[in-house]
Amino acid sequence: MAGFRSLARQVRDPRCDLALRRYSLRKCLERFAPYGHRATWDHLCSRAGFDPEDRSPDPARLVAALEELEEARSVWLAYEVEFAERRRKEKHDGLRRPGSVDDWHRLTWGGFGVAWCDDPRVHPDGPLAEVLRRLISALEREPGSVCPVCDGERLVWMYDLDHEPSAGPVCTDCGILVPRPVLTPDALAYARRGRLLMSA
Repeated sequence: MAGFRSLARQVRDPRCDLALRRYSLRKCLERFAPYGHRATWDHLCSRAGFDPEDRSPDPARLVAALEELEEARSVWLAYEVEFAERRRKEKHDGLRRPGSVDDWHRLTWGGFGVAWCDDPRVHPDGPLAEVLRRLISALEREPGSVCPVCDGERLVWMYDLDHEPSAGPVCTDCGILVPRPVLTPDALAYARRGRLLMSA
């Protein structure tokens, strides 16, 4: 099975058939897809300027989509290195019990679904790398009451998400499943009440 880097080389290789280059970009999302596979694909296509169903997009647009994905992957991999170093130090210092950020991080190791978007057409507009930087910053500071990606205040508790955890606070502005560790208990309670109000 090809890794992310070898797939990226195929996307860039002008000697490869265009269908293979598009396919290789899609396969990259099996290795790294911050919004989930379908939502990340929709995001990359819209940012690079080609239709998700286009079977023969402009090669330059494919490479632009790949470059955005690679930059975001670099941001996430750097975070994972720092995370692993921190955990090693904590274990060395006798802190064996992981915290809520650690619990969340285990579900997103490798970057799949870091900022899960259950609806593949609703996702943040900005560059993936910037979205991940904002999310990482939120994970490294005290919890807040708004979406760490777009500062949206409309968080609603959703159930039956196609992800783990399968329920949680979703930002109705940018569509991400907001990691619980970045929100205060009051913000989480408010999101749950929002769900009850909507279903009433």
